Amino acid sequence: MSKLHIQTLGYPRIGKNREMKKALESYWRGDTGEGGLLNTLRQVERDGWRSQLESGIDFIGVGDATLYDHILDWAVRFGIVPRRFAHMAGLGRYFAMARGAPESPALELTKWFDTNYHYLVPEFEAGSLSSSDFSDYLERLEEARRLLGSRAVPIVPGPVTLLALSRCEVSLDEALESLMPRYRILLEEIRSLNYDEVQLHEPALVLSGRKQLNRLSERAYAEFAELDLAINLVTYFDDLGDNYPWVVHLPVQTITLDFSVGDNVALIKEHGWPQDKTLGAGVIDGRNVWRIRPDTVLALLEELQEYAAVRVSASSSLQFVPYSAAAEANLFKPLQDVLAFAEEKLAELGLLGRAVSGEEINPEFQRIENSWRKFKDLSPGNEVVREKVRELAGKDFRRSSPYAARRQQQIQVPALPTTTIGSFPQTGAVRRLRARYRRGEIDQKTYQAGIDGWIAHSIGVQEGLGLDVLVHGEFERSDMVQYFAEKMQGFAFTEHGWVQSYGNRYVRPPIIYTDISRQETITVREFRVAQSITGKPVKGMLTGPVTMLNWSYPRTDIPRHEIAFQLALVLREEIADLEGAGARVIQVDEPALREGLPLKSEFWADYLSWAIDAFRLATGAAKPETQIHTHMCYAEFGDILEAIERMDADVISIENARSGDQTLRQLVEFGYQREVGPGVYDVHSSVVPQADQIQEKLRMLLTHLPAEQIWVNPDCGLKTRTWDEVIASLRNILAAVGTVREKVDLNRQDAMDADDQQDYG
Repeated sequence: MSKLHIQTLGYPRIGKNREMKKALESYWRGDTGEGGLLNTLRQVERDGWRSQLESGIDFIGVGDATLYDHILDWAVRFGIVPRRFAHMAGLGRYFAMARGAPESPALELTKWFDTNYHYLVPEFEAGSLSSSDFSDYLERLEEARRLLGSRAVPIVPGPVTLLALSRCEVSLDEALESLMPRYRILLEEIRSLNYDEVQLHEPALVLSGRKQLNRLSERAYAEFAELDLAINLVTYFDDLGDNYPWVVHLPVQTITLDFSVGDNVALIKEHGWPQDKTLGAGVIDGRNVWRIRPDTVLALLEELQEYAAVRVSASSSLQFVPYSAAAEANLFKPLQDVLAFAEEKLAELGLLGRAVSGEEINPEFQRIENSWRKFKDLSPGNEVVREKVRELAGKDFRRSSPYAARRQQQIQVPALPTTTIGSFPQTGAVRRLRARYRRGEIDQKTYQAGIDGWIAHSIGVQEGLGLDVLVHGEFERSDMVQYFAEKMQGFAFTEHGWVQSYGNRYVRPPIIYTDISRQETITVREFRVAQSITGKPVKGMLTGPVTMLNWSYPRTDIPRHEIAFQLALVLREEIADLEGAGARVIQVDEPALREGLPLKSEFWADYLSWAIDAFRLATGAAKPETQIHTHMCYAEFGDILEAIERMDADVISIENARSGDQTLRQLVEFGYQREVGPGVYDVHSSVVPQADQIQEKLRMLLTHLPAEQIWVNPDCGLKTRTWDEVIASLRNILAAVGTVREKVDLNRQDAMDADDQQDYG
């Protein structure tokens, strides 16, 4: 039997010890120069290559390393640089596009399909393309060729996906017309380096309802077919759906499909597979952390080989999983034995390749199956929790009174009330305090006293600035999901399981391995401390059930809606405890609600039904006088406004600074009647907004909504900013609000006077 080749589509790129985060932050502080930063990037990249080479990968995807975001990299390389950055150059321009600069707001940040990775949205302005420059990328390909030989395969985002994910002032056809000569130059340069194949990643082809994708793809790939370079057209995150019949007939040599989600198998059976193409079979899930079930995967590969010549592949880049499960020495051993991070997935690819090629590897597969049996025997579910979910009734998902009635019983605030989203700066001192407690160097009493000191500091800052609704600052929380998960049963946690969310922001998603429950309160102590030192309302701060689910690695054999409802029941209990402690405002954050939306619109209704129900279950028992806030950020919500309305939150806060007021306008057009906090401060930029800029933003908001409906807040939490930046920014926000409030009050008085004169006449 001939050898079955295996391939990778990308690899973790942050460094096993978070080298890229440290290098970036050192560079931004001015402690490291450009050379040191780039050297770290190259070393992390080489380490990833070496791991894949040693694992015997035949086609190693290269060129996906990035300083901040791979889509930003390619926007710069192709010259898709908005005019507001044209006066800049080099890394200064690159990071200004990512993080903003005075008078040059950053590119919009939004979710990469349905993942928790955020990419920077290219802006395709009419006639504004600058010169293309692929030199840094080609330099990396030269080194990859030297180190990996013919195993190296360049990764490039395909033109259709690049344009589909961009903000385009011109038509997509015009944009493609201007990009194609640049793609042609790039691919010719790749061929000149003696590469025979390139991966063009086109995940946009799995989207439904995008009829122009067909026309754009056929045009682009017909031109690519003229080049002497084999193309592996890579798709992932779902099946091809209605696009399948034309995608598989594009003039390419290999098409890689995702078999971890959707049903590409059914599409192959229905429409067949062209015999002139190799099938890249993404049979190992690149987005979860569970080991394969050997019998299931081998049966799938055998079935696929009946239709096509097959390469074994991960379903996507492995950037969505941590580096190594073997490094997690403190995990429950039966759980650790069924986990597969990037290195373990490389080993699984090798095992599958050898098995299908005819090698005898039954002992290795038997060990995996035995590990699964032992894990399930030693992690039984919680029948009490499951029974609670089964007993849920319609009344459990509803507030006791409608919004208009309960709003009169809730806190009264001035026009344009001010608040923040939750977190305050996580300084080195705060992180050291948590680390010392975690290492056992200080006892709980000392630790809590330290946290309470930071809470008091943040309350003092907020009162001094004049904010209307305060937060305690979340100094006890390293992460908005992990902190809650650590207080619940059913979660497991890694020490080194970091994955990139964006730029230098990394997270350690917890692992949901059994049913979820709570034994004690989670947030009440810190809330009581904060509320005891101020007469102003302090928000209770909770992470919503859907976000906790979407930002974790859940069991794949338990329905997602069931996990969401279990999480919601825990939060329902926590809300009751916060109310008992005196909370009048409680925020239940759901930034990942939109992220979990299926990529195909025909499946949205089912997801939104249970996702919104989970939020309503968490908040449904709240008293009428309790004002429920929710926060959603960095995603496009315009197409799910009916679902947001059904959440029945009293106040929603949204990202607004980078997206050009798009979501706000959509809410207004929809006729949204509840209160809204459109962010006026981009917290992912070090630029301090000026008071006159915020005044102008507020005036614009008032053209859309009445003052009574508008809250004023930053885009997101402030944990990544410094205290100096935060205080200066909030001071300017409060100054702007004060000025605008005076004008609002004057307008009201004028209106009242006019009414009085009319009545008198």
